[in-house]
Amino acid sequence: MCGIAGFFDLAAKTRGEDLSSQLLAMTDAIAHRGPDGSGAFVDPEAGIGLGHRRLAIIDVSEAGHQPMHSADGRFVITFNGEVYNFAEIRRDLQAAGHAFRGGSDTEVMLAAIREWGICPALERFVGMFAFALWDRHARMLSLVRDRMGVKPLYWTRCGDTVLFGSELKALMRHPAWRGELDRRSVAGFLRYSYIPAPSTVFRDVEQVEPGMVVHVANDGAVRRERYWDLRKVAAEAAANPLETGDGEAVDRLEAILRASVSARMVSDVPLGAFLSGGIDSSVVVALMQAMSDRPVRTFSIGFEEKEFDEAPAAKAVARHLGTDHTELYLSGRDALDAVTQIPDWFDEPFADPSQLPTYLVARMARQHVTVALSGDGGDELFGGYPRYFMTEAIWRRLGQGPKPLRRLAGGLVTAVPEPWLDRIAGLLPRSRRPLSPGRKLHRAAALFAVSSADELHRRISEVWPSADRLVGCEDGRTFSTDPSLAGDVDSFLTRMRYYDMRTYLPDDIMVKVDRTSMAVSLEAREPLLDHRLVAFALSLPRRFVMRDGQTKWLLRQVLERHVPRALFDRPKMGFSVPTAAWIRGPLRGWAEELLAPSRIRDEGMFDPDEVARLWGEHQAGRANRETILWNLMMFQAWRERYDVR
Repeated sequence: MCGIAGFFDLAAKTRGEDLSSQLLAMTDAIAHRGPDGSGAFVDPEAGIGLGHRRLAIIDVSEAGHQPMHSADGRFVITFNGEVYNFAEIRRDLQAAGHAFRGGSDTEVMLAAIREWGICPALERFVGMFAFALWDRHARMLSLVRDRMGVKPLYWTRCGDTVLFGSELKALMRHPAWRGELDRRSVAGFLRYSYIPAPSTVFRDVEQVEPGMVVHVANDGAVRRERYWDLRKVAAEAAANPLETGDGEAVDRLEAILRASVSARMVSDVPLGAFLSGGIDSSVVVALMQAMSDRPVRTFSIGFEEKEFDEAPAAKAVARHLGTDHTELYLSGRDALDAVTQIPDWFDEPFADPSQLPTYLVARMARQHVTVALSGDGGDELFGGYPRYFMTEAIWRRLGQGPKPLRRLAGGLVTAVPEPWLDRIAGLLPRSRRPLSPGRKLHRAAALFAVSSADELHRRISEVWPSADRLVGCEDGRTFSTDPSLAGDVDSFLTRMRYYDMRTYLPDDIMVKVDRTSMAVSLEAREPLLDHRLVAFALSLPRRFVMRDGQTKWLLRQVLERHVPRALFDRPKMGFSVPTAAWIRGPLRGWAEELLAPSRIRDEGMFDPDEVARLWGEHQAGRANRETILWNLMMFQAWRERYDVR
């Protein structure tokens, strides 16, 4: 796991020593991603510079040093990530006559590209990666990102200079950088708590999309090439659903999971796993322990607020499996100490509140290991989010009624204040009572006028639908549904999972895990995001996703082979954080500074009256506005940290 950065000066007018100093500044900005070494390749005649910061995981010797040249000298690569099946590919290449001087996956990648070309080689790679490849013969720079978007890669063109890097802060260090704030992206951020790809907070600065190669020629021409298409995978899976009995389906899933976990346990440095006590991380840890001859190191985090605390469940799973377990409890004081560092980890606005515990558990794990496996992706692959089934249930009723009547019904619900709805929901048994029921009912009522099931899912995925009113622009950066998808994938449940794999998973979950783990120089690996497992999961008929009221039915069956059902059969909590209480308590002073009316008015990004209204409602307890307030706080803290105007 590493950090990469570089540039392509299309005019090739910069002196070599200046190119070197520019490249050093860019890689120094992301030194946290690779504290074990640095490297640079500069060709003044071509105007190319490739930089690298190394976190040594596989082949920690100098033979793994980057940027690395291919054996024939044609290609130069700077690479972030892991290709887990490199040993298998290496054997194929050796049979074809290639020789290797070291044991790194990077050297194998270069040989594979020489032998088969970029996209055919990428089709063989199994892993998480982002890399820049310079072709000396074709004078072509190629920027590549893995299939599921686990690893990040940003790029832009500023005048005659193309910039790229693992994080935006690397691009900001180059003298050609011209970052102009994009108000539409800010609206998109407030809407989702993240900025949907390929957009960024800056105009004309993009993320390379998952499964994509961006080729930049020396005349400045840009060509995008997709080597893996999640939509095609979903369509093919729908056309060939898994048709087998329960027992064989469980066997097949466990075999795929074992292979994926085993591949990600290969490391030349200490390795462990995050364990929340939920189904996804418990499956990963259970299989790790089943394949290990010593106790696996596991790490979890808890909260003093009991309704958010999963640490006891994680501890029980760890005790049953016999792992070497470490836990840390998080208080409001801990949050206050860490929250001001968030803009250092995320160099564009990002507001998933679980960023805090994710960072703290990564920091704790880094004291013991250099690599940690995670259970991220299980909800998207196996249908674990309650909103999937809530959306289905809503549409079954909404879809039958005329739109005007639905709009009227929505108005009647929103006329009831949120606190009243909260008190009514308080009459329900605790096990069936949702968090913030009034806010959720108001949001649901606002959806009554949607025209399709897919639009309903998109709207439910928005954390603050009225973001445009706050920013004062016509439209935010939103992801769009594909009207033709229903013709290829008739299952609404599968389409919802597909949309989340395309948006929420890479743009929120993977951003959170990558930045917080890399902030402490920890490599996080995602066995549930192996693209072969993704294809298998999308092929599952509904009976394997939800049965007898249970989500993730098939994944639960695998876990039950290793962990008693009583240890994991409980209501889903997720990695939630008590931000509502923190904003009213230990973080209130900091939040008041960020959202002060005079400051909001002077900076001119948000409607100061609307911000004041939201703040007042939350502090008075009239409504829970934690999500939008946290989003606003994260934007303000980011803007202050990077002095963006």
